[in-house]
Amino acid sequence: MPRFSIMPREPKFFDLFEKSAANVAKASREFADFLENYSNIPLKVARITELEHEGDAITHQIMEQLHRTFVTPLDREDIALLTERLDDMMDFIEDAAIAMLLYRIEQPTTRAREMAAVLVAMTSELVVALPRLRNRSRMREILGHCVEINRLENEADAILRHALAELFDDTPIADVIKWREIYEHLETAVDKGEDVANVLEGVVLKHG
Repeated sequence: MPRFSIMPREPKFFDLFEKSAANVAKASREFADFLENYSNIPLKVARITELEHEGDAITHQIMEQLHRTFVTPLDREDIALLTERLDDMMDFIEDAAIAMLLYRIEQPTTRAREMAAVLVAMTSELVVALPRLRNRSRMREILGHCVEINRLENEADAILRHALAELFDDTPIADVIKWREIYEHLETAVDKGEDVANVLEGVVLKHG
């Protein structure tokens, strides 16, 4: 008599999670390169926007799959949260890039480059961590990546404090307003990355 399992074997969710994380990681690298090689600004911002659109398409696929799947490999709310936070992270990276274009920023600051480096490191951790969701015997390995992501978020907080203090050191008020917004976008992108790690930690504690 054949044996049946109610556990889902459809790997689609995991494929899409990994695709989403890889897309965000690519956007963070594009943004960091944009700041390091500050030229052809409209073209580079357009490329980041293109990646954001790709991320939206992946998010739509995940949510569509979630609505069509009766038994999911993870709790439905965790799937939705993980998807939304990755999408949020992408959105704020794009927001920072667009703000630099719209405000006609002449040169990026050292602190902006440091924040971008944190985002690259954080998304790299997510790219390594997410495939561990496929195998419950390896899920607990995710926790080490979550710890590192939390450390990176603390590092970003310190960078932001220095950045804001430097803004009020003989900086024209118009530039203060522009850079405060850009830094807020970068800080929120980092915070959303930490939110992804928090969701992953919760999943491990439930299933790992």
